[in-house]
Amino acid sequence: MPKTRKVIITCAVTGAIHTPSMSSYLPKGADAIAESAIGAAEAGAAILHLHARDAQTGRPDQTPDAFREFLPRIKSSTDAVINITTGGAPTMSVEERLQPALKCGPELASLNMGSINFGLFPMLGRYKEFEHEWERAYLEGSHDLVFKNTFKDIEHILTACSANGTRFEFECYDVGHLYNLAHFLDRGLIEPPLFIQTVFGILGGIGPHPEDLMHMRRTADRLFGQDYQWSILGAGRNQMPLATMGATMGANVRVGLEDSLWIRPGELAQTNASQVERIRGILEGLSLEIATPEEARELLALKGAENVNF
Repeated sequence: MPKTRKVIITCAVTGAIHTPSMSSYLPKGADAIAESAIGAAEAGAAILHLHARDAQTGRPDQTPDAFREFLPRIKSSTDAVINITTGGAPTMSVEERLQPALKCGPELASLNMGSINFGLFPMLGRYKEFEHEWERAYLEGSHDLVFKNTFKDIEHILTACSANGTRFEFECYDVGHLYNLAHFLDRGLIEPPLFIQTVFGILGGIGPHPEDLMHMRRTADRLFGQDYQWSILGAGRNQMPLATMGATMGANVRVGLEDSLWIRPGELAQTNASQVERIRGILEGLSLEIATPEEARELLALKGAENVNF
């Protein structure tokens, strides 16, 4: 009988897109982030994609010290692959965004593959009151903001992390980002297998239509052949539908409160684990097997948890 395909579930535990006033369940502070990440791993996430947030204000915090407050606890409590953001927030400098991955040397780090308009301001139409002063200004500011990821920026992050043996989750928000990735592959700055996270539904990037997903897949197949692992990130209400569709086409999946605050229409997800459990049930209903952390390490050629700097 043919082998059943293993699907890697990534959980994005918290992030810079949503603000604390949008959901009281969004983890902020080291203890809440660690507990939520460990719960997601126990539910079946092989990879934990991590940002840091200030415990009092919920504001994104990209200092290495903020990550060191929760990374050792997560590592000691689960064998999941830890993936540290180099995206941080669109308002941060590239050097600021780089520091946690550079100093902590994780197995995996995210890397945005191009500059985009990153429109969060439509959320102002849904949320009228905010707990913290920075939240409204943060969303309003995205009306006139470019999330800067130039070729120089990308090359800097790639080369800075090379000595650590960190590999990357290449976040591609549009078709051009796939071509940018092919450029760096052709130059020999990265090596397969590539872990390509195609992102759908962010204003400024490619949309969430099924044809958009299929176009990204066709383009990636043409550019990278068998040299990549594909994963699907659908923002907001697109999370579960696009993950399900992608899984039927051979993709891995990403869920988590960074990408969507919801578990079903009109109902906030109370934990990251609940989203992992839901997508796991869908995948198993499709007769797909869930990859363990060790299987994810093998598929992505990672260096192993014993070789990180935390």
